[in-house]
Amino acid sequence: MSDDTAVPAALVELARRYGVASEYTDWTGRPVPVSAATLIAVLDALGVAAATEKDRAEALSRHERDHWARELPPSIVGRTGTAEPFWVHVTHGDPARLWLRLEDGSVRTGLRQLENNRPPYDLDGRLVGEATFELPPDLPIGYHRLHLQVGSSDVSTIVIVSPSTLDRGTRLRAGRAWGLATQLYSVRSGNSCGVGDLTDLTDLAVWSAARHHAGFVLVNPLHAAAPVAPMEPSPYLPTSRRFVNPMYLRVEAVPEFAYVRHRGRIRKAQAQVQARANRSERIDRDSAWKAKRAALETLYLVGRSAGREIAYQAFRKREGHSLDDFATWCALAEHHGADWRQWPEELQHPRNEAVTAFVGDHHAEVDFHRWLQWLVDEQLSTAQDRAIQAGMELGIMHDLAVGVDPDGADAWALQDALALGVTAGAPPDEFNQLGQDWSQPPWRPDRLAEAAYEPFRAMVGAILRHAGGVRIDHIIGLFRLWWIPKGALPTEGTYVRYDHEAMIGIVALEAHRVGAVVVGEDLGTVEPWVRDYLRDRGLFGTSILWFEGDHDGDGGPLPAERWRQSCLSAVTTHDLPPTAGYLAGEHVRLRDELGLLTRPAEEELAADGAHQQAWMAELRRVGLLGGETPDVDEVVLALHRYLGRTPSRLLALSLADAVGEVRTQNQPGTTNEYPNWRVPLAGPDGRQILLEDIFEDERAATLCEAMRAAVEPRV
Repeated sequence: MSDDTAVPAALVELARRYGVASEYTDWTGRPVPVSAATLIAVLDALGVAAATEKDRAEALSRHERDHWARELPPSIVGRTGTAEPFWVHVTHGDPARLWLRLEDGSVRTGLRQLENNRPPYDLDGRLVGEATFELPPDLPIGYHRLHLQVGSSDVSTIVIVSPSTLDRGTRLRAGRAWGLATQLYSVRSGNSCGVGDLTDLTDLAVWSAARHHAGFVLVNPLHAAAPVAPMEPSPYLPTSRRFVNPMYLRVEAVPEFAYVRHRGRIRKAQAQVQARANRSERIDRDSAWKAKRAALETLYLVGRSAGREIAYQAFRKREGHSLDDFATWCALAEHHGADWRQWPEELQHPRNEAVTAFVGDHHAEVDFHRWLQWLVDEQLSTAQDRAIQAGMELGIMHDLAVGVDPDGADAWALQDALALGVTAGAPPDEFNQLGQDWSQPPWRPDRLAEAAYEPFRAMVGAILRHAGGVRIDHIIGLFRLWWIPKGALPTEGTYVRYDHEAMIGIVALEAHRVGAVVVGEDLGTVEPWVRDYLRDRGLFGTSILWFEGDHDGDGGPLPAERWRQSCLSAVTTHDLPPTAGYLAGEHVRLRDELGLLTRPAEEELAADGAHQQAWMAELRRVGLLGGETPDVDEVVLALHRYLGRTPSRLLALSLADAVGEVRTQNQPGTTNEYPNWRVPLAGPDGRQILLEDIFEDERAATLCEAMRAAVEPRV
């Protein structure tokens, strides 16, 4: 970093025009200037050369010219009930005819013009005038097109109209609901194949709903991983957010399994994987996928019935070229490896002729991966349907990761909409004091707008198709995202702004159409107005008990009655140890062992001990904890009962807490230093626990009943 006097004024102005922050406020409230080197690198990732004064002068001039040369904005975003203004550029003095074609095919004319006294702009000798019109406030929600006719020419742009606020009460009949939060891959049953699967998810949902009146199950991202070994363990570093990891398929639940002649071979291979999983301290995705893939290849060769063939072809038509691109990437990865940037150059873009030729030569291999996604879609539908039938208000709540693997399918297929010269991450905060680099390419805001947000719309629509809700990881990234130049430290990045009206508007629109709720993970460094904006748009925020402090008072725990209502509240999260481990200081011990602390471990432990004692005092103050030396189970139960004292409308119980697990699933800031996302679910004694055991576990039943009592109306 350098002081702001070292950054040229033209560079600051250029950064401002492209939504790149030249200064930001850190988590302590201190203003931090951004170095010229960072600004130049981030602008370069946006396709803007800014290394010299000449570059910057040309870029500023080009930015202005491009604006005036465009007849209509790349997209127009409005809300129901609001008259949204927008500009139009035509040759000065020329008449302009505007009309809207709505999503249902109907046409609207007569858009109201507003006063605009901006002088015309000289564009290479042609005077370009600007007029301002507004969208009618009574437009229905949806994706419409605005057309501008000048003489015989016709240009158009996308018009996105979203609900002014998302109705959060559509499914929450009693006003509140509780649910289990689980890392599905870690939750095996006796019939799994090394990892938890979608049938296990279905059974978990049915059990928690039928016995304990749970309203939802929040599951880790089920996004696709590369289909080759070693399979990426992190659900937050997927190869695609648009499609699902077929590792979660239950082979026996595929209808064609009934017609396989040698089913015993499949079951024997799965039993061998299960036996190894029973003995292992780590989840082995590779062996699980190897056995499943072999079984699925056998099922693929079984002829589909006429009805199922029709259903498969309908699925292919609905998913279109996105499915084709994903399946093609999977097949290419099996031939050339999972990093598309290392492939032969002619295969590095999905629209190249060599890719088309590859598909022609490997039709069955590509189709196999299309077919897997159809099976996943069916089993996801079954999970949601059975959860609702069991009495859940919401059913399955899916998790949307913040980004994708730079080597993977989405980065290949959507490379023109991504900034490949930087990575997304987070600046330093209280818990991650060195900052974070997630190694993921962020969306380019300009390219998303140019593409009418179609890649983002497709992704959101896909994850909500069989869901009662979605949790959006790091939802702050839809407002601004921390971009880190390649090779730089996480501390050497800066924020890049997105059109949050468009991004949040699309999320609200897609959720409205299926009656789903949206939970934004809004932890970390957040601009104060953002949480108010999300609340006003009808989206839930996230509260984690250990992070809820009374920053306007004595700094102790925030009293329950002052927690947010529009929130999903929980005691812990997957980036912290389960509560039993947190109480034992596991989060401090582990970070010290891995060199992630910025102050001595003794200081960290002392601060953490004081923090925990403050919470124990708060639990005693409200009568939820007695005795001088309560045991761990008593404290865990009291903390979850405390959630019931808050007004939060959604409450979550970690399945790891329910069974007494101690070990964390993920330690931020590490990759292979800790076995992130590879820890099988276990009890307090460290022994693996299966799904069937959970259904009869007294500790789990007690905590589930405490959550049920917390949300049920008091008589």
